[in-house]
Amino acid sequence: MLVLTKEDIKKVFTMKDAIEADKDALRIYSAGKCVSPLRVNIDIPKEQGQSLFMPAYVEEFDATGIKIVSVFPKNIEKGKPSVPAQMILLDGTTGEVCAILDGTYLTQLRTGAVQGAATDILAKKDAKIGVLFGTGGQAATQLEAMVCVRNLEEVRVFDINYERAKEFAETMQRELAAYDTEIVAVENGNEAVRNADIITCVTTSRRPVFDGTLVKKGAHVNGVGAYTPQMQELDENIVKNADKVFFDTKEGVLAEAGDFLIPMEKGIVSEQDFNGELGEVILGQILGRETDEEITLFKTVGAAVLDVVTAHQIYKKAIENNVGNVVEI
Repeated sequence: MLVLTKEDIKKVFTMKDAIEADKDALRIYSAGKCVSPLRVNIDIPKEQGQSLFMPAYVEEFDATGIKIVSVFPKNIEKGKPSVPAQMILLDGTTGEVCAILDGTYLTQLRTGAVQGAATDILAKKDAKIGVLFGTGGQAATQLEAMVCVRNLEEVRVFDINYERAKEFAETMQRELAAYDTEIVAVENGNEAVRNADIITCVTTSRRPVFDGTLVKKGAHVNGVGAYTPQMQELDENIVKNADKVFFDTKEGVLAEAGDFLIPMEKGIVSEQDFNGELGEVILGQILGRETDEEITLFKTVGAAVLDVVTAHQIYKKAIENNVGNVVEI
């Protein structure tokens, strides 16, 4: 069994690699060529957290596995990742465990990459201004994915804690220096979105983090953070007014995402207002962006197929490059 740490993964797998892996996963999911049931969520009310169990099987890669991931927002105060996790990868031909990967970094990587895939497919090619809401454990890869797929001049970072936003922006300016993008902390999220081309939200907020009426024509919006029926980081106006709306998985979003369940319950939108899955766009079954005036919206709640495909591709590269620690069990 191969054990792969965050540093092992970073040695062999880039954000571009992860974006392509997620595109494969979305394509496979929308084609109905995998088994990826809804995750099992167990609430941990004492810590205001949840533990999630996410299995999948992908025949195309002879891979199966389960990710065990928890979301504990208060971990930030303890200096620990807010999304600790482990990924257990199995050989789909024998059922044997072939690898255990750092699931925290895998989650960060594939979650950033699925937003990167959506932004690459749906955002205008000449996008220049980005906005990122949230600076938690998922934020760094979200920012990297945005600048990886578009040549952005500026990304504005907003957090309810402005000092944390400043510290994050300064750190990311150093870490992403190769992209030549100015990363700045802002105190007013609504002002930040007024002329933004790409807006990405990665928070656990239970109320909208910006005014959806301020989104300009031609912008692309990503809802990444809210993953329960009670969370709602996206304003109902943007959900209603977006010209096209796409999901990572329709089943997952309409079962778990308060961003859509809450306005649907109010009768503001209905299932008929949504275009479909990003995988269907990749397959050519439905159209993505058609004009520079359209506002596009992408919502992801995550799916185990993303983890299994990404973990499998990482495992292959690690084997090829002799990276990781082999453990006999």
